[in-house]
Amino acid sequence: MARVKKAINAKKKHKKVLKLAKGYYGAKSKLFKPANQAVMKSLNYAFIGRKLRKRDFRKLWITRINAAARQNGMSYSRFINGLKKANIDINRKMLSEMAIYDPQGFAKLVEISKSN
Repeated sequence: MARVKKAINAKKKHKKVLKLAKGYYGAKSKLFKPANQAVMKSLNYAFIGRKLRKRDFRKLWITRINAAARQNGMSYSRFINGLKKANIDINRKMLSEMAIYDPQGFAKLVEISKSN
């Protein structure tokens, strides 16, 4: 059986990692071992960040809805509860957009929510 050397595959792997580490500070962009550690860490942070972004946006939307609802004399929780009782299914992103760009429409939703 022929002997298999790994030089070509190792070179490919090193090039791939060093390409991902481009722009990192110091040895982390030049040497494989520190670059590999930095790339693994940063890919992990990127994975976590994609989950956190969803949380952050939901938090932002709720804050905006709460502010707009309070301007119309109602708290966020009572507003959402009233919408659910009225069988109005609008997600928080759209409610937030309405609060910013269509205050009259949002005020109508608050009135519907108050009546339930």
